[in-house]
Amino acid sequence: MAEVEEQGRKQSEEFTDESEEEDSEEEPKLKYERLSNGVTEILQKDAASCMTVHDKFLALGTHFGKVFLLDIQGNVTQKFEISSVKINQISLDESGEHVGICSEDGKVQVFGLYTREGFHENFDCPIKVVALHPQFTRSNYKQFVTGGNKLLLYERNWLNRWKTSVLHEGEGSITNIQWRANLIAWANNVGVKIYDISTKQRITNVLRDNVSLRPDMYPCSLCWKDNTTLIVGWGTSIKICVVKERNPTEMRDLPSRYVEIVSAFETEFFISGLAPLADQLVTLYFVKENSDHMDEDFRARPRLDIIQPLPEGCEEISSDALTVRNFQDNECRDYRLEHSEGESLFYIISPKDIVVAKERDQDDHIDWLLEKKKYEEALMAAEISFKNIKRHDVQKIGMAYINHLVEKGDYDNAARKCQKVLGKNMELWENEVYRFKTIGQLKAISQYLPRGDLRLRPAIYEMILHEFLKTDYEGFATLIREWPGELYNNMAIVQAVTDHLKRDPTNRTLLTTLAELYTYDQRYDRALEIYLRLRHKDVYQLIHKHNLFSSIEDKIVLLMDFDKEKAVDMLLDNEDKLSTDRVVEELADRPELLHVYLHKLFKRDHHKGQKYHERQIVLYAEYDRPNLLPFLRDSTHCPLEKALEVCQQRNFVEETVFLLSRMGNCRRALQMIMEELEDVDKAIEFAKEQDDAELWEDLISYSIDKPPFITGLLNNIGTHVDPILLIHRIKEGMEIPNLRDSLVKILQDYNLQILLREGCKKILVADSLSLLQKMHRTQMKGVRVDEENICESCHATILPSDMAKPFSVVVFHCRHMFHKECLPSSGTIPGVQFCNICSAKRRGPGSGILEMKK
Repeated sequence: MAEVEEQGRKQSEEFTDESEEEDSEEEPKLKYERLSNGVTEILQKDAASCMTVHDKFLALGTHFGKVFLLDIQGNVTQKFEISSVKINQISLDESGEHVGICSEDGKVQVFGLYTREGFHENFDCPIKVVALHPQFTRSNYKQFVTGGNKLLLYERNWLNRWKTSVLHEGEGSITNIQWRANLIAWANNVGVKIYDISTKQRITNVLRDNVSLRPDMYPCSLCWKDNTTLIVGWGTSIKICVVKERNPTEMRDLPSRYVEIVSAFETEFFISGLAPLADQLVTLYFVKENSDHMDEDFRARPRLDIIQPLPEGCEEISSDALTVRNFQDNECRDYRLEHSEGESLFYIISPKDIVVAKERDQDDHIDWLLEKKKYEEALMAAEISFKNIKRHDVQKIGMAYINHLVEKGDYDNAARKCQKVLGKNMELWENEVYRFKTIGQLKAISQYLPRGDLRLRPAIYEMILHEFLKTDYEGFATLIREWPGELYNNMAIVQAVTDHLKRDPTNRTLLTTLAELYTYDQRYDRALEIYLRLRHKDVYQLIHKHNLFSSIEDKIVLLMDFDKEKAVDMLLDNEDKLSTDRVVEELADRPELLHVYLHKLFKRDHHKGQKYHERQIVLYAEYDRPNLLPFLRDSTHCPLEKALEVCQQRNFVEETVFLLSRMGNCRRALQMIMEELEDVDKAIEFAKEQDDAELWEDLISYSIDKPPFITGLLNNIGTHVDPILLIHRIKEGMEIPNLRDSLVKILQDYNLQILLREGCKKILVADSLSLLQKMHRTQMKGVRVDEENICESCHATILPSDMAKPFSVVVFHCRHMFHKECLPSSGTIPGVQFCNICSAKRRGPGSGILEMKK
């Protein structure tokens, strides 16, 4: 059997030779295999004339009048000696329990395979075809038809006798019959007819197209796709006919059904058989020898095509040339195509050979991909259909893919695929690692090794690290950063790195990696020393992460030298672990660093480092004068005398002026501004800040003999001092620059003030009038008085219980109410009364708005 399968596989390659010439990348749709075992022996002595396929078995008829029942593998299960001449047709019902057989000598036999009942008849002419009712097993469907010169219908009546009726005659020999449900289709020399057995009406006649072809040499092929769709193939013509119900209004004397041809097209070769495949067609072609486009070797070789029917044509899906035995001697009538409806199996029958075509399954698809070296697609297909594949294993395909990539030299892709293919198989992983080592490609596989819960032996990881350490320091450092320290023996790797550092003691990559190894090993002090020595950016992260503040007390200067900002932020964020006093002590010999630390401390909290404020005066003066004045302004703990002394020693005028003004010596401060800085604008600004008339007087006195100063005063003092006082003191004849512009500005400022006052007055008047109108509207509103209100003086109900009696009530705008008799007598103004309550609370007297009398 294996030999036959191998032979079939070779034939499959031959079948697709032509297709591959056109497109070598197109995958075949079908696979082929010879039906062997008992069939091989039968066809050596005899020749196949017909065959019928059932889901459970096969029935083969031969030229020597024998019928063999075969299993699906071709083993003979039963043999019937029917005649001494050719068996023309075998028909089975749907159950496979009854068989009908006809032969060239006119014999017709219909019998049960498991019962004794049967029909045996000899006719005086050859019977070409026989067809059983699909439900022949059932008693009310004991019907079959035969075709010779006539189409005869046999029916068993209630007396258990066979009744014969002629359905058709007079159009030559009947060559094919196909029975489906209630419809019988047959072909004769003229065309194809369909008979509806339920209505006993013939419903169509599809004429033969090419009448020049001999019907006995190029017989008609019929095939039912379903209960209403008939496929007709004759010569080079294919028609697809659909049986439809006729509209009752159109019937009259017409049959209740009619046939519509939905597709008709011509083919290149002669049709020997048809079979449906979903919405496509499988066609068996006989290739005539004089076809010019065929090569000498492929003439007369039958073809099996899959085509997609279209309304007026077809599209070829696949095409295979079949190398059947003795194909050179066969004619179109010698080939038949049978199919199994339960499975997609197609049987190509020729006198000396039977070939089975099957739809390719996922295993075949993977075989083809592997043959074409499309390993990635094969692996993907296997992963998607891993439950359905039988002959392939996903991991084996993956290993073949890896081997292919290694052979190509694509080591990186091969290593990447190891992750996907090897999965959790640690043994395979180790084998692959050693293979990559053998070919000198350990680096390629290093980044894909398992490093999670599933791990290899530590020796594997150490082997790779040693390999990198020999050739690639950067790659070694990357692996140390990426691999967890538990994967390998940390001490062994530390020793190896130390040995390399003896030869190259200043290598930054090795030193950094050694620090990381020390960190994994929790020897943080050693790691910290290396980071500080290298001024590595991770030093601060290491300190924070492992709380190494006690280890850096004596290394503060080193940290500050590396990165002042980060170091100071870290020290200030962890004052509870490193006190300010300790830091100041460490930085005592580096005043520039001490200043940076104390400056940031002061920015964070003006009071925390107050005892160092006196020291900071000198530090600011020495290293950061721009921030000295802000410091003096913000600090409340800075000794002013010390600060004044330092500023005077260094001749810091602005700072000295600020300190003098803060100590109350404003006149001296103003004098310094005028004499040292000679900046009239600053002097004016200073005078404005102090808002002291004596300072303004001193400023005017100092400026009166200095024309530029007078100009500055005229331009700026208009809102603080009356400019007339300054103008009166200017000496007659003194030349003052830009005097006219200054006087114009004074006048403009004065006009602006007048306009502002007028504008404010208008706004005030408008607001007052608006509020007065609002108050008037409010006071004009009525006030509700009912039984719930009380007199604010006697606290009795404001309205009497007897409303018939006269009463008098006074209601004020403040909503307080009194009985008139409860109010005190009118005040100084006759006729005007005031609310006692509001007057007592100093809310202003509320005048009465309503006096109710009755």
